[in-house]
Amino acid sequence: METTILKSTITCPECGHKKAEEMPTTACQFFYECDNCKQILKPKEGDCCVFCSYGTVACPPIQEGSKYC
Repeated sequence: METTILKSTITCPECGHKKAEEMPTTACQFFYECDNCKQILKPKEGDCCVFCSYGTVACPPIQEGSKYC
């Protein structure tokens, strides 16, 4: 069994700012505020959370084979 990765780097689509974040394991994160430009990020259509849309690693439930968080 593969280990679930709990850190992902989010890249803001507005300003390109990147930040490594710890992902929640018990719920999706629907909103994320960019530290640089203060843009509120929301998941892209079809994605369950901001990590799936803007992160380097999909959220833990998706990594573990679930279709949705």
